[in-house]
Order: sequence, then structure tokens, then C-alpha cells
Amino acid sequence: MKRIILASASPRRKELLALTGLKFQLDTSGYEEEMDSALNPHKLAKFLSREKAKAVASKYKNSVIIAADTFIFFKDNILGKPRTEKEARRMLTLLNGKTHSVITGFTIIDTGNNRRLSKSVVTKVYFKRLTRKEIDAYVKSKEPLDKAGAYAIQGLGSVIVRKIEGDYFNVIGLPLSALTESLKRFGIHIL
Repeated sequence: MKRIILASASPRRKELLALTGLKFQLDTSGYEEEMDSALNPHKLAKFLSREKAKAVASKYKNSVIIAADTFIFFKDNILGKPRTEKEARRMLTLLNGKTHSVITGFTIIDTGNNRRLSKSVVTKVYFKRLTRKEIDAYVKSKEPLDKAGAYAIQGLGSVIVRKIEGDYFNVIGLPLSALTESLKRFGIHIL
């Protein structure tokens, strides 16, 4: 089997891909994401994942590269990761009591034959109505920092989500069902 490289610095993506039982290495792309694109959200998610994958693919021969990019889409706005508590509070207030979409684009590149595939997956997330005090308490936990949309559904953020429609793992950052189905086209079978 070809060497598999996960082009990501995300500990969450590493944990998710490990759930499949695949043996893989990590290599970060170093690609600087440009979020304010004129592309529609699904095309942007695929574009960003493709650029990350290409940046890593150039370093490996006869390997399969997997890269992904996740962001929140709400009322024609793309929300990435907050860098400050103030940004996190603003994002959580914006999403408070409302529904938003989590979009992940992923790309697979086989460097042996230059075969490529990019897809995007969307999951709808419904937030509970939170008080200002609850938002402040969540921000103080520091969990919202460096998480798309300022929350982590797999952590304390689970208490602010009322329900989801779609792939739970997509909200964390890697849609395992769609990814493993796509890997079959590259000769990689999980089951």
C-alpha cells in the first residue's frame, strides 16, 4: 500500500483519521489560507484543501496525500478561526440561537499517477439560545480559540449545539464517511 500523508496540523483531523485504522504520517502544508475569495463556499472549501494538498504532494513520490479545510458559512459570511476572545465572542453572538452550515472541503492526491479528487461536505448545525453570561463563560474556557466558528462540538461546545443534520465528524473537521468512500477510488479500503 502507498504511504498516506495527512497534510494537516490539526490534532482533531489526526485523531479522526486514526479512527479509520489507516497508518499515515503528518506533514503540514504551510499554505496560508485566503478566506475572502469570490468563490462560492463549496468551491472555496475544495480550493483551499487542494492548495494544501498540492503544497505537501510536491515533497512525496508514490504517496497518497489527504488535505482538508473547514469553515462556517452563515448568512453569506465565512467564519474561520477566531484569534482573540473578542472575535470568538462576536462569532458566538452572531450564531447564537441560529442555524449555520459547516463546510469541509477535502482533496486526495495520488502522487504516483497525479490522480486528484476534491469534494465538499456540508452539515447544518443548530445552536441553542445562549445568554450573554453563557457565551462569556464559554469564551473564558479558551476552547473557542482556534476553532472554526468559535466552538468545538466534540468538547464543551457540545452543550451549545441543539442538533445537527449531516456528518458529525464533518463538524469536527474531517467527514469520515465521504472521505473513506472517496479513498476507495484510490485503492484504499477501510472495511
